[in-house]
Amino acid sequence: MKRLLILIAMAAGLWSGYWVWGAQTLKSDIANWFDTRRAEGWVADYTDLSVAGFPNRLDATLDAPSLADPGTGWAWQAPFFQVLRLSYDADHRIAVWPDRQMVSTPHNKYDLTSADMRASIITRGTDAALERATLVADTVLVARHGAEGGTAMTALNLAIKAQPDAPATYRVSLTADDLAPPAQTRRRIAPQEVLPHRFDALTADMTVTLTRPLDRRTLEQDRPQPTRIDIGKARAQWGDMVLEAAGTLQINDQGRADGCVTLRARNWRDILRASTRAGAVPSAVADQIENALELLTAMAGNPRMLDIPLEFSGGRVYVGPVPVGTAPQFRLP
Repeated sequence: MKRLLILIAMAAGLWSGYWVWGAQTLKSDIANWFDTRRAEGWVADYTDLSVAGFPNRLDATLDAPSLADPGTGWAWQAPFFQVLRLSYDADHRIAVWPDRQMVSTPHNKYDLTSADMRASIITRGTDAALERATLVADTVLVARHGAEGGTAMTALNLAIKAQPDAPATYRVSLTADDLAPPAQTRRRIAPQEVLPHRFDALTADMTVTLTRPLDRRTLEQDRPQPTRIDIGKARAQWGDMVLEAAGTLQINDQGRADGCVTLRARNWRDILRASTRAGAVPSAVADQIENALELLTAMAGNPRMLDIPLEFSGGRVYVGPVPVGTAPQFRLP
């Protein structure tokens, strides 16, 4: 019995030493990462760094972290940020955000609030190449800093999974439950009409190929950029308006797309009017587009449902021969 107790005590001592070593290594790695970002000209600060979770966890907490990348103009700050993991599994981490954060872009600052936001992240190898990640958030509100209102949703779910048979290719799935645009947006889109406060559905499922894999270099260096986007199905329903999209786009080095995306629109006249009021369709060509779509509708034989092929070419978007606007740039900041 005495020998057994000695062995147990020795094992406990070894495990305690292993945990202390792991905790100190984790703190050192995080501190060094922030030091390196500051040396590169970033704003990279926090007021305190602690590691808890003995004996089986290594849970790191950063108090008042702030990051700002001068190369992109993006910044983030929050009251705290946590990275949680088992002490014996360095490849699976849980990231936890606070209920209030601020994100700055080159154009605006935004307050992001949520009841609960966390992500499960699984990586592999010394470069921490992303294998899969799932982010979930409840009761989300995104608003301009200091402004009232904003875009709200009851839940947000984003999943990313590396495709084993295709390098640097990821399946991306997005669901936003009960998304509610700002009131001023609803009034601008439908000033004389009553639209529901919330979308009935907003989902997307696509496969994205990047210039290089997502790994620890993604934040430290220039972001990998998309080279191909395969939209399996994206769907939005707002009241009686339903819009679905599917297609493939090839992305060049400047982030410009070439390819075709087919839109299936129910109550397409309402969608066209809403898009014109929102500024997504130039009013100068709205009548031309409506006439062309009326012709397509007559040929299809369904006055409410219409398949609309959008051609992306040379930085423009076309419905048939009619240019409807400038194509967005598909680039990660």
